[in-house]
Amino acid sequence: MRIVDSGWDAQKPLYEVKANLFKGLSHPVRVRVLELLCAQQEMSVSELLADTGLEASHLSQHLSVLRRHHLVVAERRGSLVFYRIAFPQVADFLRVARELLTEVLRQNQQQLMSSVELTDAPAAHSQ
Repeated sequence: MRIVDSGWDAQKPLYEVKANLFKGLSHPVRVRVLELLCAQQEMSVSELLADTGLEASHLSQHLSVLRRHHLVVAERRGSLVFYRIAFPQVADFLRVARELLTEVLRQNQQQLMSSVELTDAPAAHSQ
């Protein structure tokens, strides 16, 4: 049996464990899967395949990373496997990340608009 390190080691400082969690989230497909699961509560692998457009092997790899980082749980029912978010805080985390990014983009847009206004202002000529 192969043991895979998820970074959830009680001997490690919390900042290292957090960094490993962020590594688990560091791919757009994994974030998309989490968002889909937050919206649907539970989805089968075939539903996730349809919504992501991935090949089964690629989706399987991403789901494995999410399981290893304790972000999703899987349940087999007959021949189907269903996934759901492991903890409600995952949805909260994604919501806060979206709010943070929205605010950063808003501030960047304001800075850009201020910059455009400065460059469009007529230059004062000294004679």
